[in-house]
Amino acid sequence: MMQTDTQLQRLLDQLNTVIVGKKAQVADCVACLLAGGHLLIEDVPGVGKTTLAHALARSFGLQFSRVQFTADLMPSDLIGVSVYERGREGFVFHPGPVFAQVLLADEINRASPRTQSALLEAMEEKQVTVESATRPLPQPFFVIATQNPQDQLGTYALPESQLDRFHMRLSLGYPDRAAERELLRGQDRRDMLERLQPVLGAGDLARLQQAVAAVHTADPLLDYLQDLVRATRSGRWFVQGLSPRAALAVVRAAKAQAYLSGRDYVAPDDVAAILPQTIAHRLVPVSDAGRGSAEQVRAMLEATPLP
Repeated sequence: MMQTDTQLQRLLDQLNTVIVGKKAQVADCVACLLAGGHLLIEDVPGVGKTTLAHALARSFGLQFSRVQFTADLMPSDLIGVSVYERGREGFVFHPGPVFAQVLLADEINRASPRTQSALLEAMEEKQVTVESATRPLPQPFFVIATQNPQDQLGTYALPESQLDRFHMRLSLGYPDRAAERELLRGQDRRDMLERLQPVLGAGDLARLQQAVAAVHTADPLLDYLQDLVRATRSGRWFVQGLSPRAALAVVRAAKAQAYLSGRDYVAPDDVAAILPQTIAHRLVPVSDAGRGSAEQVRAMLEATPLP
């Protein structure tokens, strides 16, 4: 067994000083970014979604921008616009906030579907097309989005095509009594964010991502993963099953989970640990299931034999 990377451990420790009592969720966030994926944090207002997103961006030492999504936000507000400048006798493109290494899309489901869809090309292709010109985005490029529950006023459901672009969806939940006492007694989280120092840089992140990609997946493990994917397509648990793209996302997330656990190979426990967060938002339970997608994924896990 290999040792957990020292820089990585420092990163986790720093994040856990800001978001107290949520070590598992913080580790999942880091695993998502190490896997090269975009992250969606969904929960009720006030439990620390935006604080966690800010802390991730600052701790990774990447250039980031924050956009507060609102009903009147236009795609050009996000991507940018070309403006005619008389001195240059032509149009000059003024890039929007999407041209950052980390885009914090706060309350993404308060924007209209038109604006939400403007992110699709950026998330999938790492580029945007403006007035027939394709413009590459900075590398690396991550979207960390927060959203409120869909039953709240003024929210729009994210389209399935966009949900599929998020590698993982997480929920923080309410803190336990000890963690909430620490919050009540401790420093203001906004002050703590201002003082956060980068633990990693772009080069460190690239090194960690290469190390995650090199984590071994044995054939029996891949058999287990394919059994799980086939179970989602059986019609017993979900209306529609996982796509091959989603299966690849599970592999990358499981490799990141294994690396965070100090292993250079993926174990079945790694798959089980990240599966609900990686696939539940891509699936719709059958109508008579009587439970949500994440609970249905856990039930499917229990019913699928281990390798």
